[in-house]
Amino acid sequence: MPTLVPGGASPSSNEPHQLREVAESFGVDAERYDRARPRYPDALIERIVAVAPGPDLVEVGSGTGIAARQLQAAGCRVLGVEPDTRMADFARRTGVESEAATFEAWDPAGRKFDAVVAGQAWHWVDPIAGAAKAAQVLRPGGLLAPFWNVFQPQPELAEAFAEVYRRVLPELPIYGEVMPGLNMYSTLFTKAIDGMREAGGFSEPEQWRFDWDLHYTRDEWLDGLPTAGGHNRFPPEKLREVVAGIGDAIDAVGGGFTMHYSAGVVAATRIGTA
Repeated sequence: MPTLVPGGASPSSNEPHQLREVAESFGVDAERYDRARPRYPDALIERIVAVAPGPDLVEVGSGTGIAARQLQAAGCRVLGVEPDTRMADFARRTGVESEAATFEAWDPAGRKFDAVVAGQAWHWVDPIAGAAKAAQVLRPGGLLAPFWNVFQPQPELAEAFAEVYRRVLPELPIYGEVMPGLNMYSTLFTKAIDGMREAGGFSEPEQWRFDWDLHYTRDEWLDGLPTAGGHNRFPPEKLREVVAGIGDAIDAVGGGFTMHYSAGVVAATRIGTA
């Protein structure tokens, strides 16, 4: 379930944050999204809590509240900013305060925070405007820390998955690429870093990495597959073919597999006294 720019996008709209119809489509099945999407490693949450100068956090693109609930459990007060009202409504039902807006257009109403974080969502934000808004709402010494779970499947399984997409969706060749793991996400990390530098007001960004593993049964992986970027925009019959093909690939390796993840964080500290 990698983050992908849908095939067929024109070069001028190839930046993920410009693809609002994709960015705001995940709430079509918020319950499934919350149930099936992976959580984040405890070490990542603990590092954010340790580095942030206080407990007041904003989560950008907070979705159904997956990361927010983990941060709350670690002692933080979290305000979610989420453009999809369906996702924000779900998060509120789970105890996460959420305001419906894109982060760039969100009105903080003079409020200040100790950290701005974004779990699997910063690529949907303009990297320069987002960093500038973060600098506006952070207290001096506050932390800006977008983070991503990076899928790194076993090579033979990655190839089997890619072959399904090539067969079912040849018109969308990006989905037929073998998941390259960290190499694919390096562009997202670079854009986040460049945005922080260009916006100004931050220390030199650094990267943190947390490796972890999660075992999936066939049904667990297939449950989450429709929540992957762009999948809910496939024609229904094509999505059914993809799900069936991926299921066959998992059956061929024994009905389950262990996915290796690298959770990557880009972190910078708000500098200045105002």
